[in-house]
Amino acid sequence: MGRRLAAAVHVTHPETNEPLILQPGDEPDETVAAVITNPAAWEPDEDADGEDGDGDAGAKTDTETKPRSRTRKQADE
Repeated sequence: MGRRLAAAVHVTHPETNEPLILQPGDEPDETVAAVITNPAAWEPDEDADGEDGDGDAGAKTDTETKPRSRTRKQADE
């Protein structure tokens, strides 16, 4: 299975010089995929276990572990 596009892409087919418009979710063949060089055009790669490969996918950030207080400062009168 090839990589899947996350955004619409306009490219010229490298063999036929035909203009192509590829839509999000499309999986272009290897020859067309080779000319799509913008990494933002692709959906993130997933490992076999479903993680995105950043290594700390399950780690909590400070905002998830510590709730923020919702109190306001008192105005000086």
